[in-house]
Amino acid sequence: MASPLSRDPIAQAREQWISHGWEAEAEPMAAITAVMRTASIYLQRADSILKPHGLTFARFEVLALLGFSKRGSLPMSQASELLQVHATSLTNSVDRLESTGLVRRMAHPTDGRTRLLELTKQGQQVLNAARDDLNELLFAQSNLCASDATELFEILSRFRKASGDFV
Repeated sequence: MASPLSRDPIAQAREQWISHGWEAEAEPMAAITAVMRTASIYLQRADSILKPHGLTFARFEVLALLGFSKRGSLPMSQASELLQVHATSLTNSVDRLESTGLVRRMAHPTDGRTRLLELTKQGQQVLNAARDDLNELLFAQSNLCASDATELFEILSRFRKASGDFV
């Protein structure tokens, strides 16, 4: 990561919004921009932690989802829905995971039109190691105290629900 800036550019942008007469929009602009910048910082950190495991955060999410499933497998369509990604994006992630032996696609036993995505033994091992590293190096070092993390989660959940992300 580059050296820290001497001043917060988002705060500067907020000042510019106000000076241009957009007072009502200044705070939401600053908050939204800060959320996007924060997401970028966390994603960069996650990807750098996961790189030694041969994963990106998107691929880790696929493994984690399968690891939490009751049977270690899910229909591709359900995985796409739960990860909230387009089927094409999931297919790209699965292609990479399958090429490294971490997941496999299988025919559904009762529905010939459905493909199941299954976590392999090697995939479970990689998932466990990657999850341990994320817990230790990202989540435990998030720079968020428990109460701030809870409040932030609740604020973002209200926004996501109001935006139709879930019911």
